Amino acid sequence: MNKINSKQIEQTLAAYQEPYLEKDLVTAKVLQTCHINQQTVTVDLQFGFPIQTLKQSIQASLQALVKEAFPNYKFIFNITQKIIAHQVQPAVKAHPAIKNIIAVGSGKGGVGKSTTAVNIALGLQQAGAQVGLLDADIYGPNQPLILGKKTKPTVVDKKFEPVMCYGLQTNSIGYLIEDDQAMIWRGPMVSGALLQLLNDTRWQALDYLIIDLPPGTGDVQLTLAKQVPVSGAVIVTTPQKVAVADAEKSVAMFKRVKVPILGIVENMSVYHCPHCHTSTHLFGAAGGRELATKYQLSLLAEIPLELTIREQTDQGRPAILIPESNISFIYQYLALKIAARLSLQPKNWMVNFPQVIVENRPA
Repeated sequence: MNKINSKQIEQTLAAYQEPYLEKDLVTAKVLQTCHINQQTVTVDLQFGFPIQTLKQSIQASLQALVKEAFPNYKFIFNITQKIIAHQVQPAVKAHPAIKNIIAVGSGKGGVGKSTTAVNIALGLQQAGAQVGLLDADIYGPNQPLILGKKTKPTVVDKKFEPVMCYGLQTNSIGYLIEDDQAMIWRGPMVSGALLQLLNDTRWQALDYLIIDLPPGTGDVQLTLAKQVPVSGAVIVTTPQKVAVADAEKSVAMFKRVKVPILGIVENMSVYHCPHCHTSTHLFGAAGGRELATKYQLSLLAEIPLELTIREQTDQGRPAILIPESNISFIYQYLALKIAARLSLQPKNWMVNFPQVIVENRPA
């Protein structure tokens, strides 16, 4: 029987293309160490995004791969995750309690951005990450309704305690006002409210904070770009031409302020009739895909138009919480796709970097 070495194992594992990273485990730097002890091989893999829901499938795929290549050896795969803080805009200081802030935006309102944002947050939480959700749509805060929560946050030492909901740490201006109260504020007040909600909430060791932005490219987006450390952005659109045209402006804005765009989500992509079983593109076809292709971005998901999403949202129970449902799988895939793409971004080396103070002392 021929002995194997680490190089052979590495070459074999390089044949496994991780579907969320779209890279092999060697190129993606997931493979950490490999130990050979007689007929037992121990392989340590460390993913940079939450993989608790993927562990079994990864294990099964890799065992099948090595069993064919090395039938006389027993393989033990130690699969772990380590989520780090990733690079943000130049000259913007990292948040001490949040590793990564992901902005979910859209050019136009009514494309399902808020619904998508909450399901992304829950998908990351289900996969084993510590996740927060900040509703930055000051004029139209929808997250309390989508989450089925109307609880005023507790204030301790002039700081908001996040409102816990489905395992998420959340905050929204909607928790603080009456349902019929309109926020008739000018831009500076809106921007100030965003910063207060972000900085005056006592977030607890978050791997990800999902920020649900208002539509457009106005004051809140400019404040976010200049003063909030954003690791990446996700843009939601429908396939309709008018929605795509406005989403294109969001792409241009994030590129201009040097926030990496993790990809495009095409929402309300197609309607599958449950009665006649025909599929209809009510808002046009492939608009999100064409936008992604034009700017060399990833099309993260095509989410169908489903009655279930609306029903669950109105009940304050997001669709991803429906066990074993098709729409739940789509949202879980989307959340992990976003986290996987972010894990390939450069590390933020300024996190925990000591402050350097230069003093002028008399000679």
